[in-house]
Amino acid sequence: MKWLQVGVLVLLSASAVAQDAQNKQEVQGQTASTPAQTGNSEATASTGSSSAQTNQAGVPSAPKGAANVDNARYVIGPDDSLAITVWKEPSLSGTIPVRPDGMISMPLIGDLHAASRTPMQLSDDITQKLKKYIQDPNVSVVVMADSSQRIFLIGEVGHVGPVAMTPGMSPLQAIAAGGGLSAFANSKKIYILRNEGGKQQKIPFNYKKALKGEDAQEVTLKPGDTIVVP
Repeated sequence: MKWLQVGVLVLLSASAVAQDAQNKQEVQGQTASTPAQTGNSEATASTGSSSAQTNQAGVPSAPKGAANVDNARYVIGPDDSLAITVWKEPSLSGTIPVRPDGMISMPLIGDLHAASRTPMQLSDDITQKLKKYIQDPNVSVVVMADSSQRIFLIGEVGHVGPVAMTPGMSPLQAIAAGGGLSAFANSKKIYILRNEGGKQQKIPFNYKKALKGEDAQEVTLKPGDTIVVP
């Protein structure tokens, strides 16, 4: 009977030791996973902090749907649409149309001439004006619709309608951008309609000479010109 009691005690002791060892292993496993979790948490916090710092220090990003233009070279004109962002000043930010007189209107500033300025130049102009009211204003100007910088093609061309105008674009380049002449086009009677000072001008264009590079006085297009191909 005594041997039986001793055997039971030995078995109970061995079971207790095994259970204790298992508990220690589980505790160690939990302890080992804790630094990794903490590290991930710290990394996440650090990433969020870094992102916030970058956003606070950086220039506002261009809004979706912005026109594909070079802000350093594009010349703003009437009927263009501009997204003006003043950092941390939502009441001064928004999409503003350029009026036919070339002006825009903004809170605090009032009317400001925008036509004939590049987006970067206009940004500098607005910044200078706002310095009277805001300390170190950060201004971004993005062209949303470049409606002013277009010419139009009508008649016997591949694609009738507006064509986005690039700096120094020639009539020959514009016609090429519009799909070229059709099989029925009269290349000898192409002309350009231009409105200046309320008067309409009819400017002849020698397509064949321009094509050969012989026309030394080839016309340089202006925004709003219409190329007519009979």
